[in-house]
Amino acid sequence: MNIESIRSAYRRHSRYYDTVFGPILHPGRELIVQALHLNSGERILEVGVGTGLSLPLYPSTVQVTGIDISKEMLDIARERVERDQLSHVDLLLEMDAEALRFPDASFDKVVAMYVVSVVPDPVQMVNEMRRVCKPNGELFIVNHFHSQRPVIREVEDLLAPLSKLAGFRPDMDLPEFLHSTDLDVIEKRRANLLGYWKILRCRRDPVSRHSDYLPLHQ
Repeated sequence: MNIESIRSAYRRHSRYYDTVFGPILHPGRELIVQALHLNSGERILEVGVGTGLSLPLYPSTVQVTGIDISKEMLDIARERVERDQLSHVDLLLEMDAEALRFPDASFDKVVAMYVVSVVPDPVQMVNEMRRVCKPNGELFIVNHFHSQRPVIREVEDLLAPLSKLAGFRPDMDLPEFLHSTDLDVIEKRRANLLGYWKILRCRRDPVSRHSDYLPLHQ
């Protein structure tokens, strides 16, 4: 996948994204916002904010900045912010998740909802999330990863060649992702239909190897 194929895919998806993916993925959005344990005044960056379905879930006491590569998705997010009067949303910017235009240590917490399997280089995206997060901050990810169930895994493998058309990678392996990013996961839980998606809460600064993370809320 590349940036242009992703833009093209989400230009198509934007017309029906809320209808199709809104209800299916909503439980994961709720769970990850709860997992943030937000404090008043904190600055949050949401990477891949899309149409802004998660924005109403944040408390009014924080400041949320959202970025996305898709202009069409962001247009819908901006309409949502204006319609619902979401005063806690600070900025919505068209931006590449692999090249964030923010200074180091700009945000208290950084969130990526359903984005890891979309970007061309997930490692670079995580590096950027880590860079713009404050020391002792946390990174939060909710995403689908390659299933361990043989039948589902085989279907995902068959769909993998269609990644460019679909706009996401169905066969992303979780252990490989954690190894390549060196993410220090301190909490993991299942989300959405049949627990098919995973929520990862990670330290910005690793203090232990990712292979030793606690598999909480399985």
